[in-house]
Amino acid sequence: MNLRRLGGLSALILAAAYVVGAALNFTLLDTSSILDPVEKVAFLVGKQPLFHVWIFSIYVLFGVCLVFLAGALYEQLRPAAPALARMATAFALIWAGLLIAAGNVYIAGLSNVSAAFAQNPDQAATTWLAIDSVHQGLSGTAEIPGGLWTLLVSLAALQAARFPRAWSYLGIAIGTVGLLTAIPALFVPAVAAYALGHCAWWIWLAVLLLRKGSLETAQGRRGFAVSPSA
Repeated sequence: MNLRRLGGLSALILAAAYVVGAALNFTLLDTSSILDPVEKVAFLVGKQPLFHVWIFSIYVLFGVCLVFLAGALYEQLRPAAPALARMATAFALIWAGLLIAAGNVYIAGLSNVSAAFAQNPDQAATTWLAIDSVHQGLSGTAEIPGGLWTLLVSLAALQAARFPRAWSYLGIAIGTVGLLTAIPALFVPAVAAYALGHCAWWIWLAVLLLRKGSLETAQGRRGFAVSPSA
């Protein structure tokens, strides 16, 4: 399998991780209504295997696939837009590193807290608050490098003329919205728009990368169209 196809499959996995992760976050794993720290830890311990799978998927697996996708896009864009491609890839790697680190902190922390919960629930709850703060510190800023990567790689695609203009413009809009998550008053609507937009952007990108044929004349075409298959 070449890097382009690996990147296309990775883009599909990223979109799926967003959808499945959000669905679980608002249903089976929703802790937003649990205010008592001890009760929250009890809920986490009771669903520990599912939480581990969820966190591994949306952080660790996501981060690994992001590296493959960034590499595939760098390969496509480097010849015609080397500076933008390099800067974009740097932010993708930062984003991936933050996500993988956040996932590992959550998984290891939950395992340790679960082991201590039976002996001392109050101490386990206090420990979890510290662990969760580290996790949030790593993952809560991920939209900034993610937004910068999306913005820069879309600008590089416009310069290189290897992808449809509409896809590039969508990426520029998504990247800009991602940067707006740094404003507390805009965080919730910006995150929602950022996540939904990214899902569409990734699925579109997967089609472009997995479809046979050259991308060199794609910028002048509309919609999902790329140049005719080889």
